[in-house]
This record gives sequence, C-alpha cells and structure tokens, in this order.
Amino acid sequence: MATHRGTRGSHARRRRWAALLGVTALAVTAGGALAAPAGAAAADSQNVDFATHCIPPAIAGIPPIDGTTTAIITVDNPSPKVGDTVTVTYKVVTPAANNPTALALPADIMTPTGKVALGGAQTGDVTVAGPRKNDPVAGNAPFPGFSMTGTFTVTSPGAITLAPGDYNIHTSYILELDTPCTVTNPPAPVSGTITATDGTQTNNRAISLGSASGKPGDSVTVTGSNFTPGASVTLAGRSGATQTADTATTTADAQGSINGTLTVNDKTTTGVVAYEGASWSDTKGAGPAAYVVVDDTPIPAGSQKLTTTVKAGTLSMSQAGDAVQLSAVDFGKGGASTGALRTVTVKDFRGGPAGWSLTGKVTDFTGPGAKIDAGKLSWTPACATKAGSPSTCQAGSSGAVGGAGATLASTPNGALTGGEFTVDAGLSLDVPAFTPPGSYSGVLTLTLT
Repeated sequence: MATHRGTRGSHARRRRWAALLGVTALAVTAGGALAAPAGAAAADSQNVDFATHCIPPAIAGIPPIDGTTTAIITVDNPSPKVGDTVTVTYKVVTPAANNPTALALPADIMTPTGKVALGGAQTGDVTVAGPRKNDPVAGNAPFPGFSMTGTFTVTSPGAITLAPGDYNIHTSYILELDTPCTVTNPPAPVSGTITATDGTQTNNRAISLGSASGKPGDSVTVTGSNFTPGASVTLAGRSGATQTADTATTTADAQGSINGTLTVNDKTTTGVVAYEGASWSDTKGAGPAAYVVVDDTPIPAGSQKLTTTVKAGTLSMSQAGDAVQLSAVDFGKGGASTGALRTVTVKDFRGGPAGWSLTGKVTDFTGPGAKIDAGKLSWTPACATKAGSPSTCQAGSSGAVGGAGATLASTPNGALTGGEFTVDAGLSLDVPAFTPPGSYSGVLTLTLT
C-alpha cells in the first residue's frame, strides 16, 4: 500500500507540474498570429511581428517570458458603412515557443481573450475572445494556434487600421490560471486596414452668385454645377435657416449646369440656395451662397431711421481645474484607475455658419522607472447645451484617447451657430497588473478649433 500511495502521489505531482509548465509555455505561445476563418474578408491584411511580454502565474515560480508574436487580423467586411457592425478575427498562426517539457498537455484547456486596437478614422479597442478549444500538445511539440473574435460598430468614415493588442490565456487544467501578455513596445504594427463610408451619396452640387448684394427687387444671377442633367432646379432666398417667399426655377443642362435669375425682395435675406425636388434637401441642394439686401428705402418726413449692430465675438473655452486624481489600483491586479475630467465650458459667440470641435490627446503616463502607454487611457464623453443656444452639442465617441487623440465634443456647421456648452467625461486608465508601485502622471491636452 505504501508503494501504491507513493506512486499515486508521484503521478499527481507530475500532473501538477505539467499544468504549471504548460501554462508557462502558453504565455509565450499567445503571441501568435490571427488567421481568417473560412469566409472572412482580407482587410488588406498581412502578418506582423511584435515583441510580447508575458507574466506566468505566480504559482509557477518563474520570471516573465519575452517572445515574438506573429499576427494577422481579418474582418468579415472590409468596406463597411457608418453604423455597420464589423466582426474582427484575431488568431494565433505561428506560436512563439514549443512545449518546454516532455510531458504532453491535454486538449481543450485554453481560453484566450484579447484586444484589437483601432486607429485612423476611428480609435478604441475591440474586445475579442476565443472558445476553450485546442488540440493535445505532445511533449516538446509546437503549440497549436487559436482564434479570437469580436465586433465593433463603425462610427466614422475613412480608413480604419487594425493592430493586435494585449491578450490573456486562461488555462483550466487542475488549476484555473491566467497568463497576461502585453505588447512590449505599443502599439503593435498595423495588420489590416478597412475603409468605411458614410453610407450616403456624396453631394457635389455647387452654386455661385453674380453679385453678393442688391437693392430690394433686384435680380441676382445664379450659376451652378453637378446637378442632375435635365432636372428642374428651384432657386430660393434664405433668411437664416428659413426659406423666404422669393423663388424661381431653372433647368439643368446635359452637363448638369444651371444658369438662372432670382428676384430678391425680402429685406431679411442672408443667402440664396438651389435644389432639386419639391423642397430643400442637403443631399440634392447647394448653398446657401451669401447675399445681402441693401435697404435704401427713403425715410418718410418727420421720421428717424434707427440702426443697431450685433458684434461677433470669439470661440473660447475654460476648465474647472487643471488636475485630476485617478483612483489607485493594486500591484499584481492592475485594472481600471478611474476619475472624471474637469468640466470644460465652451462659449461660441462668433455667429455665422461654422461649428467647432474639441479634441484631446494624452502623453504616456510616466512613473518610477516605467510607463503606462497613452493608449491605455479611455474616456466616456458627455456634452450639454445651454437653453437658447442655436447649436446643439454632440458628445464624442467612447473609447481610447491615446497620443493620436480623439474627439471629446463638437457642434456641426449650420446657417447660424453658437451658444454655451459644458463638456465632461469619465476617465479610465487600464493599468497593467504588475506595473511597478508608485505615482504615474500624464498630460491630457485639449484643443478647441
């Protein structure tokens, strides 16, 4: 019996060491690449190599492992429209290391999770995850690849880059253990690029006026281009965002050009527009082109003409403070260090048609002999508009801020813009688990244009 117990104990110890050593090896393997499943679209994808730093479970008793990852990122739709949901696939193609032991590891013990970094027209991280599935691994044999998938919604038109990010390997073999792996020198190289469109047809219609002003009852020549050939086009006066009673029609020629005249009587006219269809449409209209009615109506005897001027102001911003203390995190655990942006007040007293955009970018967070990458800071913007303001503030998208920057808030162009706005944002810094203890600081710079 003693011999039997000793043999059984020896087998148990071998199984435990096999699990621990297997987890350690998987930490290096997680640096593998992304492979496209059947039917996935190649988003101008290519294999990329990047250094990874993996932290084995403490129970393994071995130091961090540095290896090279080879990765490729694919999507199901390389030409999405704004609002579409895109599926991203992140899969290990070539493992960075073999099983370092002669002990075989069983099938289906690995559950990978990770992130894909978006850049260019849209920034942020896409969370990806894979199933608990892997082939058995013989002793000293290469580790198999594995897939991770996730989705994101396209919010901005333009070229969007995709790069592999940090990942974690969870193993379920005797013990439940995690092996986090980070990109050593972030960001990793771009593996794929998709091009998003705004989902609408581009409107290239344009008009110009023969004169910029006239007396009440004068006619102004309106010429234009890129209208639908043969289409009936309405010419109309505008008073701010409201159409006046002054209208005329003309017909676009075979090249889509127009040439017509509009008699302007309304003294409040500020511009002229031209459009196809029964009423104004941003997609089938052009203008407004600025036009001023010079009121030279004679003053009746015994009367006085009173005139005042509204002076245009400036676009400015102020903030409630210049320091934010984020919450502390524990060494060995890391995670979200959270706080709130000091409230920013934007005052747009310019008048006119121009909106504004408030953007921000952040430096790396530096500390005692280490740094936390700028891309680890994300925000959740919020924006409020003061009652009576001509414009309405729009909050930027939630996601990473990073060194490239992101939009915090904005207002669109319009016939008349302006107002007062307050902008806030929740902040979250994703601190890696084993960041050396100490204080880390970064500078968030806001720019109003």
